[in-house]
Amino acid sequence: MSSSSYLHLFSGSSIDVLALQNGLAEENITPVVKDEAESARLAGFGQTAPLMQRVFVHEEEYDKAKAVLKQLSA
Repeated sequence: MSSSSYLHLFSGSSIDVLALQNGLAEENITPVVKDEAESARLAGFGQTAPLMQRVFVHEEEYDKAKAVLKQLSA
């Protein structure tokens, strides 16, 4: 994932991220979800921020994804 082509959209619990993923899927947007706690667990380290995930979308889809997030937040 190139940092210049993906933008951070949202950080939150896995439940909120799942709802956001479903909303994005309806708009044919495929996000990248980073779960550092799960990555740490798989590597054998302790959790850094349990239940927190970060969602990134391609910069060309960012405005559309932000509208989905706003609609879910309302």
